[in-house]
Amino acid sequence: MGPADLAQKISVSAESPRGGERNGSGSAPAGAERAPPGSWRQKCAAYVLALRPWSFSASLTPVALGSALAYRAEGALDPGLLVGSAVTVLAVHGAGNLVNTYYDFSKGIDHKKSDDRTLVDQILEPQDVVRFGVFLYTVGCVCAAGLYAVSTLKLEHLALVYFGGLSSSFLYTGGIGFKYVALGDVVILITFGPLAVMFAHAVQVGYLSVSPLLYAIPLALSTEAILHSNNTRDMESDQQAGIVTLAILIGPAFSYVLYTVLLFLPYLIFCVLATRYTISMALPLLTIPMAFSLERQFRSQNFNKIPQRTAKLNLLLGLFYVFGITLAPAGALPKL
Repeated sequence: MGPADLAQKISVSAESPRGGERNGSGSAPAGAERAPPGSWRQKCAAYVLALRPWSFSASLTPVALGSALAYRAEGALDPGLLVGSAVTVLAVHGAGNLVNTYYDFSKGIDHKKSDDRTLVDQILEPQDVVRFGVFLYTVGCVCAAGLYAVSTLKLEHLALVYFGGLSSSFLYTGGIGFKYVALGDVVILITFGPLAVMFAHAVQVGYLSVSPLLYAIPLALSTEAILHSNNTRDMESDQQAGIVTLAILIGPAFSYVLYTVLLFLPYLIFCVLATRYTISMALPLLTIPMAFSLERQFRSQNFNKIPQRTAKLNLLLGLFYVFGITLAPAGALPKL
């Protein structure tokens, strides 16, 4: 290659937009684009986004409910145990969301129109998601060990409930992958309802009880509505990816019926509790206008942001439920 050819090649390279994008003036090292100023902030934001924080109401409200039931039963509440329970459940929930992100991407389910595009848009690398998931599961285990140290709950009982929840959060998409064989709804219904409520209650009172499972039913139904709205919205892309969800099995018409039942059945339960036991249990009825708004949106098949809006309803309904139990007169509620 002569000097003229070499000069021409350098000129073309310098004028190339692709080369300019990668190396700026051409003097920056090849790896400079991976560490621009403020990139650590962007990565932190990406990690937070990957956690799907809008879904955390499904963890926080069961913990608050279990603690409120313990307060109503025992007349006392340990704030440290409440915070420890919340951090433990949130860590497992966040790790489960990351497992979901990883396996949905690996199976080609996530795409450019998905809510979670953390891996699709290469905001994070798959190994980043894996490491963060392992870190959160470790945090959850450390917090659970701390709860055992300060709670009177037996080790075998704490381990049974905690590792039951941890296993469910992983197996939802990892391992067996219950989500992909139409069993994800069952896992979510059990984990982010009865199991989480029982965990928070048991840590406070020091023993396992059946009553929290019953009180968890309205909240579990509301939490399942979040997942069902998400699966109904993604029905077409899930079918193309070759997975099976409950929404796919029952079709659009019955998916609407199921979503409506999941939305409004909790209010029926609250009406029964309010009329038979204490009027404070009518507080969650304040959220019923939001439920009607969601029902209309679902019926019109406008699924834009409907899982997030359902999660907001779940949070408010759960908080009013907790307030209702806290304000109930001693002995007014059954089995408390």
